[in-house]
Amino acid sequence: MIVNMEKTLNKRFCEQIKVYGRICKPFILLLLIGMGGKASAQIYTLKDCLERGLQNNYSLRIVHNEEQISKNNATLGNAGYLPTVDFTAGYTGNLDNTKTESRETGLSTTNKGVYDQTVEVGVNLNWTIFDGFNISTTYERLKELARQGETSTRIAIEDFIANLAAEYFNYVQQRVRLENYRYAMELSRERLRVAEANLLVEKFSGLEYQLAKVDFNADSAQYITQKQLLQTSCIRLNQLMANDKVEETIQIQDSIIKVRYNLNREELWNSTLLTNASLLQADQNTKLAMLDYKIVNSRNYPYLRLNTGYGYTFNKYDVNATSKRGNLGFNAGITIGFNIFDGNRRREKRNASLTIKNRRLERQDLELSLRSDFSDLWQAYRNNLQVLELERQNLAPARENYDVSLLHYKTGGISGFEVREAHKSLIDAEERIITAEYNTKICEISLLQISGKIMEYLK
Repeated sequence: MIVNMEKTLNKRFCEQIKVYGRICKPFILLLLIGMGGKASAQIYTLKDCLERGLQNNYSLRIVHNEEQISKNNATLGNAGYLPTVDFTAGYTGNLDNTKTESRETGLSTTNKGVYDQTVEVGVNLNWTIFDGFNISTTYERLKELARQGETSTRIAIEDFIANLAAEYFNYVQQRVRLENYRYAMELSRERLRVAEANLLVEKFSGLEYQLAKVDFNADSAQYITQKQLLQTSCIRLNQLMANDKVEETIQIQDSIIKVRYNLNREELWNSTLLTNASLLQADQNTKLAMLDYKIVNSRNYPYLRLNTGYGYTFNKYDVNATSKRGNLGFNAGITIGFNIFDGNRRREKRNASLTIKNRRLERQDLELSLRSDFSDLWQAYRNNLQVLELERQNLAPARENYDVSLLHYKTGGISGFEVREAHKSLIDAEERIITAEYNTKICEISLLQISGKIMEYLK
């Protein structure tokens, strides 16, 4: 009877190993994410998630609108190149009591309730032809602000891609970890069944059965906790993609984290110096400071303004010799001026010069900071690759050790404590692999972002 029972347990154990083994892991993962969803639901790749997020994410849409505002401001009219044309119309009425004394006769004439009226209609043009290069510099500044708006949008997009890619692979990590914990729970269940069967034939003590049950319950609790972590990652991914149904389960294509081994340090750093968006923005800030200095300096030059208009004026008098008068005509004038003294000019000029120096120092500090971050990330990337390789080598011995331990446990050759240690060693090996894979991927994402190559995830 004992022999038949052990054969049954061995058969059941082999079947479960086959079901929950790593060979079938992709199918199990697809089954897990498909629970609660439709069989025909879309399966997202990283590119699909990025494209959907770039199209719908609210923060990116706000940044894009801000960029469009800066582009709309970069016009000749906003810079002051173009004249202003105004249409005016007005009516004035004067009600007076007048007393007039003739110089020749000395007679006085008094008029009460004299009502004089004036109507004016005209078109006026004002044009600043030259303003000490202020207009041309302002126009260049507006165009630079528009370019800076594009850079700000690029920074926002690159940050978004990095964040979404990191969350995508975190979702993959949490799914793999959930499958590992499910596998651990099944291994504990098998141990519990063995302990229960041996307890019935009085081969194991009741204490051994209780210990197996405690371990099974602990693994089950860990599995339930991991389901919550997976759901949290799913919600975060939905939020980044601006999906209103944040609790909707997302089916993704990747079942493992694929790391890149071919990153080239020199190529990435050269690309950082040439295309890093933060460095480009720092250069633009320096140029804006220089343009601000030119605007302040433009006050040292004279200005030339043109004023012209065409209009009609109608006057109506109650008591004058002339009862009505109308004027229709053209007027023009030129104003040339030069600011002789401005108490703030020297202060503003000195401050503008210091601002230029500060922007250049900020740019140098940013480059040094990027160099430091790049070096740290590269070292972490290389170290994680080595750790990953070592942990993958440890996995096969850990699995073999567990298989052997379980066989000895069934025959009573070792205790449940020793099986649990082998079990824990196997699960820890799986955990270290997925952690190393994720850490390596995060370093990869950060290196591509710093070097301005993060858009490669959209290809």
